[in-house]
Amino acid sequence: MIAFEYRTPGSLEEVYADLKELGSDGKVIAGGTALVIMMKQQLVQPSCVISLRNVAGLSALSEEKGNIHIGGLVSHAALDASALVQGKLPMLGETYHHVATQRVRTMATVGGGLAHADPNQDPPPSFIALGASFKLSSAGGTRSVAAEDFFSDYYETALEPEEIVSGVSVPLLGPDSGAAYLKFLPRSADDYATVSAAAVVTLDVNKTTIQDVHIAMGSVNATPVRATASEDVLRGQPVKPEGLREAGEKAKEHTDPVSDFRGSGSYKTQMAAVFVRRALEQAIANVA
Repeated sequence: MIAFEYRTPGSLEEVYADLKELGSDGKVIAGGTALVIMMKQQLVQPSCVISLRNVAGLSALSEEKGNIHIGGLVSHAALDASALVQGKLPMLGETYHHVATQRVRTMATVGGGLAHADPNQDPPPSFIALGASFKLSSAGGTRSVAAEDFFSDYYETALEPEEIVSGVSVPLLGPDSGAAYLKFLPRSADDYATVSAAAVVTLDVNKTTIQDVHIAMGSVNATPVRATASEDVLRGQPVKPEGLREAGEKAKEHTDPVSDFRGSGSYKTQMAAVFVRRALEQAIANVA
């Protein structure tokens, strides 16, 4: 690893000033679980690393006006263990519980993981299915970007050069709604998913018809993707096994996976259909 300067600003204003001064020579670090590895592999070689650890106001986790607000520095482990999240959005806690190992979850942060934008990560499909939005902040102000619009390409996002992911806002589920996240792991439990799927389903009051549905997948394309073709075949339709199977098959239209040591591209496409169906089944079973 090359030598670098390490700065510990105490406010967002100082972070923004450092980013403006350093430009592409500066990199923000939160938990460091991704950046440090990339620096060791010399994939990135910043002359200065700017730590967010001393910045106040980025570790809050709260509920307000029908949304759960998550600060960018909230760790994966804190989100997994949160009584608020477990009580109001258990699917999100379950998603973060499946990330890597306890050691990684303790260090890794919500905002840092999203900014890293690895398409095989667990959280993005759940955020997309839940209709979350990401708070992007810079010296020029703050803007909100929908989760499904944030990931633009392989390891690329909507973040501008001097912006950070300062928070996430996730709507609470409405009445007669259920959610589920599933990942396919043929290797070790701490590995990235071969395929993952998240589903949020809203039923009618009789729980016989699908009023609304949101489905997202990970590890099947250059970015996490929303399976709109699958959603379209389900809205307004009765809850039937054949409908869920058709939605799974439709999910294949959104896949373009690479072949790697976790499986061939064609295998991942087939598994996407299976896990979308299973996620839908679990989400329906989770309807209160």
